[in-house]
Amino acid sequence: MKKTSLIIAFIVAVAGFMVACSKLEPSAPTGDQVLDGTVDGLTYAQTAEHSLGDAAFTNEIFTRETGLGSIFVATSCGSCHAGDGMGHPFSTLTRFGQIDSTGNHFLNQGGPQLQDRALPGFTPEQVPAGATSSKFLPPGNTGLGFLELVSDADILAMSDPNDLNNDGIKGVPNWNNIPSYITPNANAATRNGKYICRFGRKAGAYNLLHQTVNAYNQDIGITSSYAPKDVYSGLDIDPEISTTKINNVVFYLQTLKAPIQRNQNGADIVAGKQLFININCSGCHKPELKTGFSPINALSYQTFAPYTDLLVHDMGPGLDDGYTEGTAKTSAWRTAPLWGLGLAPSSQGGQFFLLHDGRARSIEEAIQFHGGEATNAKNNFNALSQTEKQQLISFLNSL
Repeated sequence: MKKTSLIIAFIVAVAGFMVACSKLEPSAPTGDQVLDGTVDGLTYAQTAEHSLGDAAFTNEIFTRETGLGSIFVATSCGSCHAGDGMGHPFSTLTRFGQIDSTGNHFLNQGGPQLQDRALPGFTPEQVPAGATSSKFLPPGNTGLGFLELVSDADILAMSDPNDLNNDGIKGVPNWNNIPSYITPNANAATRNGKYICRFGRKAGAYNLLHQTVNAYNQDIGITSSYAPKDVYSGLDIDPEISTTKINNVVFYLQTLKAPIQRNQNGADIVAGKQLFININCSGCHKPELKTGFSPINALSYQTFAPYTDLLVHDMGPGLDDGYTEGTAKTSAWRTAPLWGLGLAPSSQGGQFFLLHDGRARSIEEAIQFHGGEATNAKNNFNALSQTEKQQLISFLNSL
């Protein structure tokens, strides 16, 4: 009897200790506080494939022995996209060599991307004399599968090159050449052999396979069956990453969930959203888009709220870096999706680094840099009362 009592006392003490410890542990963040996570409705097999891509994207760090380029920008995908969020100025990419739609004129001197780090014994690249360049802050990754599935017809319907509605906005698609390993969608629009692209700061990449292959090759110096050319020697070499792993990473990016808005029914949030529409920020940052068919049922025929039109817009001389991709002007940038905006500091060291190069350190500062086609919206924002401005900023922080 005495022994039994001691055992019971021991069990109670251990249980109490475990409860006390659990109270000291931080609780897991809710889904609306983080950017990573899968879309709802994946099958078991799809979840497993997502996990394989997650491991490759988040955890794999390349070294000389595993194929890291002699010259490179980063050693892993995750180093530029912490928590699938936006990058920090420390991880910005430098693009150079194209000043108009005639293409990149510095391909034989390292273009289009600067590899500014190198293994011991090798020399990092420098921007060649005479080449204009631009800094590209790594964008957030979430919700990309939804953006990939917006139809070309819907993108063209949002385009208004002649400003027929007289709102000062003339967004157009970025038509660009695509590599031979890309199979265009069955209903893809074409113009002079070019296709509508949608990913990247200039909307220079056609789809997530295009974006992923370029990132491995240009950022990390990793060759694949899709892009066998070594960025240092310029020679075709054996693949340093398997096609299966590339495809797993693409699937991972496609099936990351869309950011979840926080406190969306709060009075200031509701008022701020209406102000956002009233001053025509929504002229470029469209509140609602829809996907077409996808073999991934969770992504098929979905309505979602990315706050972008996937078009490029002339943002004026203040944001003209003298560099472009495809048919976009040097002053033109793809409308950045605003979903996930309020969570950006969590991946950027605790503060905002906004716009294509991270020059803006707050949402309001980013608005003040808007020019060109966004001038009217900026002026409308500046005409708001201080209370209204704060409501609009609160809405944007909720995304």
